[in-house]
Amino acid sequence: MVDLGKKSYLQILFFLSFLILISALTIQYIFGYQPCNLCIIERIPYGLAIIILTLNYIFKKDQIFYTILLLLVFSFSIIISVYHFGIEQGFIEESAVCASKNIDLMTKEQVLNSLKELNISCKDVAFRIFGLSLTTYNIFVSILMFVISIKIFLLNNNDIKK
Repeated sequence: MVDLGKKSYLQILFFLSFLILISALTIQYIFGYQPCNLCIIERIPYGLAIIILTLNYIFKKDQIFYTILLLLVFSFSIIISVYHFGIEQGFIEESAVCASKNIDLMTKEQVLNSLKELNISCKDVAFRIFGLSLTTYNIFVSILMFVISIKIFLLNNNDIKK
């Protein structure tokens, strides 16, 4: 890995998180591809990363704490992306996370209204880039961001030892 400073790695994480969220929203609202529930959940780590990185920038103390939070966030991102990939490939059955609503708890009017809404299955890939689903790309990006977070953690530990 290129040996950049800690500040550069933090900026890369912030920029990538921002770019990924903007891209997902563009695909949804401009190109008109509706995400499934897991696709929406996969956005959460990037929003959390932006918040954590902003707090890290504002409050210069507790750098290791923020880095550990980033490691946890990107660990979650990897897990949920691999799970979603497993559903897309048919290795794992769709779960309640993929169901839009619990019909048993709904009134007749709510059921009729929910039937009018689009219910996107987690196993159906609506948008591909070079033949790969966005979930596949998310696995690679999440692993990359996890590795960058490890590098930041190691740089923080080296700063403490000095």
